[in-house]
Amino acid sequence: MSPIAANLQAVRRRIFEALQGDSREVTLVAVSKSQSPDAIRAAFDAGCRDFGESYAQEAYPKISQLQALAATWHFIGHLQSNKARDIAERFAWVHAVDRVKIAAALGKGRPNGLSPLNVCVQVNISGEATKGGVAPDEALALARAVAEVPGLRLRGLMGMARATADAAGQRAEFARLARTFEELRAAGLTLDTLSMGMSDDFEAAIAAGATMVRIGTAIFGARSAKVAA
Repeated sequence: MSPIAANLQAVRRRIFEALQGDSREVTLVAVSKSQSPDAIRAAFDAGCRDFGESYAQEAYPKISQLQALAATWHFIGHLQSNKARDIAERFAWVHAVDRVKIAAALGKGRPNGLSPLNVCVQVNISGEATKGGVAPDEALALARAVAEVPGLRLRGLMGMARATADAAGQRAEFARLARTFEELRAAGLTLDTLSMGMSDDFEAAIAAGATMVRIGTAIFGARSAKVAA
C-alpha cells in the first residue's frame, strides 16, 4: 500500500468514526493543489474520485494530463471574474461563489453541451477579513440570485472555520453555517451540500452536519512548492 493510500484509509476511518453511526454520506474531496499528477493518480488508484484545486493556471495542465481518469474536479480557491470562463469549462464544481457577478460570469462561461456547473455560496463564518464569503445573514439573498443564473446548479454552502486550537470555537462556527444552511432550505431553496472541514478540523465539521470535506495534508502530506503551470 502506498503512503497516499494508507493516508486515505486513515482519513476514511476518521470520517466513519466522526459520523458516530449517522448514515449521512460525506464526500471526500482530496485537495490536490501543489500536488503532482502522479500523486493525484495514486489517490485515484486508492479510490478517491473528487479532487480540489485552488490555482487555475496550476490546475489546467494537470486536468488535461489526467483527463483519462474519471475524476470530478472542484475549484475551491478565490475566483476572479476574468478566469471564470476557463474554470466553468474545466471544473464540475465551484465552491467559493461570493458575488452575483462571479455567478453570472460562471454561468455565461459554462458550455451548452455540459451539465450545469455545481456551485456553493461561500459564507464567512469566522468573521475574518482575510476570508472571502458573505455574512450569514446575507447568504439567503445571494443564494436566491445564484439559483436563478442559467448554466449553474446551486448545491449548497461552503465555509471555513478559523485556524485555532479552540475546538469549541470551531464547532460553533460550523454550527452557524449548518443553521444558515437549514434556514435557506426552509426558505424554499433546494440544497444538498454543506462543504466544510479540512485536515485540522473535519471531524468537528462532520459532527456539525458537513456532507463534503476538503482534505489535503492528511492525504498527501505537507505541501511541496507550487507545481509549475
